[in-house]
Amino acid sequence: MIIENSGLNGMQAELSYLDEVAGNVGFVRWQWEYYRATYDLKLVEQSTGTEFFLRMNTRAIEGKLESPHALLSVEAVYMGRATFPHGLDYETPIPQHILDTALQRLDQLKKHLV
Repeated sequence: MIIENSGLNGMQAELSYLDEVAGNVGFVRWQWEYYRATYDLKLVEQSTGTEFFLRMNTRAIEGKLESPHALLSVEAVYMGRATFPHGLDYETPIPQHILDTALQRLDQLKKHLV
C-alpha cells in the first residue's frame, strides 16, 4: 500500500539528523547503499501477531551515505505485511488501527522535518 498523502515526499534532511529523528519515532535504517536508504517502522497486530512494516525510501541528493552530512530526500512511503521467510506483501489490507498508528508516526516525523 502506497501512502500517497504522507506529506513527506520531497522533504529533505541530512543523514545524521534523519537517523536521529526517525529513530526517535521508531524507524530503523535497515537497507542502505551509497545513494539510497530505507527506513522501516515495525507495527504488530497484537491479536494475530501479524507484522506490518511502514517503509520510507530516501535518496541522497548531495553527497553519499558514507557522510553524516549527506542530504537525503524522501522518495516514497508505503506499507506492507511481513511474509515468511522475508519480504513484504503490499496487497494485503492493513487493519485500520495499524494504519492509524502508522499515520500518527508519519505526522510525528514530518513535524521534525519541516
